Amino acid sequence: MSRIGLNPIQIPEGVEVKFDDNTVTVKGPKGELTRTLHQDIKINVEDNTITFERPSDHKAHRALHGTTRSLINNMIEGVHKGFEKQLEIIGVGYRAQKQGNKTTINAGYSHPVEIEQPEGIEIEVPKNTQIVVKGIDKELVGAVAANIRAIRSPEPYKGKGIRYMGENVRQKEGKTAK
Repeated sequence: MSRIGLNPIQIPEGVEVKFDDNTVTVKGPKGELTRTLHQDIKINVEDNTITFERPSDHKAHRALHGTTRSLINNMIEGVHKGFEKQLEIIGVGYRAQKQGNKTTINAGYSHPVEIEQPEGIEIEVPKNTQIVVKGIDKELVGAVAANIRAIRSPEPYKGKGIRYMGENVRQKEGKTAK
């Protein structure tokens, strides 16, 4: 059984959390996030500490307990520190370049793939084989990084493609001649 929902959240300095019914607004140095949560979980704020109470031990309430805590914790961490995902491009001729708010990726297709930078997300290209996705919304950062990876996911024979930094891609053995 997970006990994530029992852990209190400490609100760091410079972060302001407001609750209006089941809508949470978090303001911090990096920006502002708003989210509507399920009304069954009771949220208590005392002395820069947030705690959560569930009404019963039903399976749905236990699941909502931990989920609500994680969502609010990610919002607070996002506006305080921010989130980032790093991707690396492996393959001969595979590269990325930034032009304004568009990122152009050459990944072995007959045409380059262009990605628009979504609202609230910053895409950086420090090297032509590295992409960094930054933002304050953890869910959106992960979704944008997954969409970039899906352009050319790593193949198991040579390992070419776009992968997360440090991701281990299992290599398969090729065919052998008789």
